Amino acid sequence: MNAIAPHVAETDRLRLAPGVMLRNDRRRDQWMLMGPERLLVLDEMALAIVRACVGPEIADVAAGIDRLTVEYDAPRTEVAADVLEMLTDLRNKGYVVT
Repeated sequence: MNAIAPHVAETDRLRLAPGVMLRNDRRRDQWMLMGPERLLVLDEMALAIVRACVGPEIADVAAGIDRLTVEYDAPRTEVAADVLEMLTDLRNKGYVVT
């Protein structure tokens, strides 16, 4: 039986998984997460979330949510729900780790 991984929490510190890189394909004008034998094209919002919430220089996911809340002038509860859902999906697919 497969256990469902818990959701990413605001207190988590995320980084790209080993072998995963954030790359810009200038020819196609697309940002993507590239890993061994996999590729995920990021839209504008997904790129903003990855940049704000993932990396060794990011204090925690909450700091990224706060930044996005100000940047997009949106209610924090809505931003947090969307960000945590997307980051959980990225973690479950092996693109980011805690």
